[in-house]
Amino acid sequence: MKSIKETGSAVNLIGKGTSIEGIIHSDSSIIVHGKLKGEINCKGTITVGANGEIEGKIQAQNMIVGGHISGTIKIADKLVLENKASLKGELKTSKLVIDEGAVFDGKSHMGESSSKTIKLPLDEKLDEKQGEIV
Repeated sequence: MKSIKETGSAVNLIGKGTSIEGIIHSDSSIIVHGKLKGEINCKGTITVGANGEIEGKIQAQNMIVGGHISGTIKIADKLVLENKASLKGELKTSKLVIDEGAVFDGKSHMGESSSKTIKLPLDEKLDEKQGEIV
């Protein structure tokens, strides 16, 4: 697992074989090797191990994913998708790192530029075969 500076001294561990459903609020970091379904609000880092799964709404300072995530994710600083990770859903973060082999299926918004969309003038068409504006 990649390391991101921890905020706070305590770490919450959800072990392999453990399933939790509900709302979690934490001032410190969370490590997930089991399954979580619901809402997570974490002021620290959420680390999801290779066998970990989270489904739902996630908010955290940082997140490192080695397992499977689905839902709406808001990360204040940095999200890392490791090589066997999968993320399905909508993501908003300042920084995104996707390792080779990771799967991301969804929408992403990054920083201030995420709200801007690029529009082509009506008289220009995208040549799909070439990927160029003609």
